[in-house]
Amino acid sequence: MTGKILKTWVVLSFAVFLTTSVYAEIADRIVAIVNDEVITMFDLNSALSSYRKKIEESYRGRDKDGVIAEAKVAMLNKLIDSYLLEQEAKKAGIAVKDEEVIETIEGLLGKRNIKREDFAEILIKEGSSFEVYKKEIGDQMTRMRFIRRELRPKVTVSEDEIGEYYRKHREDYEGRETVRIKQIFIPIPKDCDPEMKAKLKADTEMIRKQINTAESFDLAAATYSAGSVMGDTGFIGKGMILPAVEEVAFSLGKDEISNVIESSIGFHIIMVIDKRGGGLKPLESVREEIKEKIEGEEMDKKYEEWIGELRKKSHIEIKL
Repeated sequence: MTGKILKTWVVLSFAVFLTTSVYAEIADRIVAIVNDEVITMFDLNSALSSYRKKIEESYRGRDKDGVIAEAKVAMLNKLIDSYLLEQEAKKAGIAVKDEEVIETIEGLLGKRNIKREDFAEILIKEGSSFEVYKKEIGDQMTRMRFIRRELRPKVTVSEDEIGEYYRKHREDYEGRETVRIKQIFIPIPKDCDPEMKAKLKADTEMIRKQINTAESFDLAAATYSAGSVMGDTGFIGKGMILPAVEEVAFSLGKDEISNVIESSIGFHIIMVIDKRGGGLKPLESVREEIKEKIEGEEMDKKYEEWIGELRKKSHIEIKL
């Protein structure tokens, strides 16, 4: 009996050893060589994990395996570019320290009011990890430093280019008109009969007669308006509120109070407390903004050209 148990244990142990060895071999398998560095299957799967999870959870097509395979190839190419960039950055003496990356991440999380520990848990749920995310941020910082140092000096933007961009993108520099209103809202109940609707309108008309100042408007809003929509709405653009209310809001001047407005959901009285926008911004006021946009587009092109040329003269073997 003891012999059988021992034999079974030996067989199981050997099977576990084989499985572990096979897994380790697959994980450590080289999928690409980039000059004198290698990318392993483990590296690729780590970088791909969050994308893979999203595909598996959301993709509803038939060829899910094919989509994942395409994503794997795309990710491998991205990793190759990342390795090439790191190698060139080292040659140029450009380095991003771990503490700089952590400081950048902490700053990003601080703006979103998220603790680092909570963010790490979110990444795990998404199939990624903090280390993978840290590498991505580090790569981005390295790329930006390299571009600023090596490529930006090669980009010049002329006054003619700025003027041409301004003319072609004129609509981007026409100040979007917005209006800030206060509102009194009396809702029309579902299945409201004509008699009840007429009474509600008459009641709203009586409320409007009591209003002639901002103070009386606020008092009426506090007394009569449906709570969730009373008071200051903040600045709103066209297409953000009910058409019937919007038409009146944008036609009134600052501090003007509307008559009763009937919409599909009820009766409204609005007061315009501020207005913004309208009209074309002069070129002088947006010159630097346009210059930065053109520079950004040109540097992206330069980077793509540079990485393409670097690939051609580098030793790259793909073994996927």
